Amino acid sequence: MIESRCGILCNECSYQKQVGCQGCVMIKKPFRGESCPVKSCCETKKYEHCGQCNHFPCDLLKQFAYDKQQGDDGKRIEQCKCSYKK
Repeated sequence: MIESRCGILCNECSYQKQVGCQGCVMIKKPFRGESCPVKSCCETKKYEHCGQCNHFPCDLLKQFAYDKQQGDDGKRIEQCKCSYKK
């Protein structure tokens, strides 16, 4: 089961234990702010995660995946690929 819309590996996230995050699939509002554009996009399109989208991987997801401070060098993109179910 994927825990996030963007494919981030929650068990590798340093914030998971610090703030008690259960993954954005299970929470209404991200702990980092009022909203997450990736989460909002997936939920608007009624996708479980980005890997189900026809535009995957989009520029927005790439921006998050390769962000210098919060990125994971594309691991989340690979997670979405692995979790894709047709």
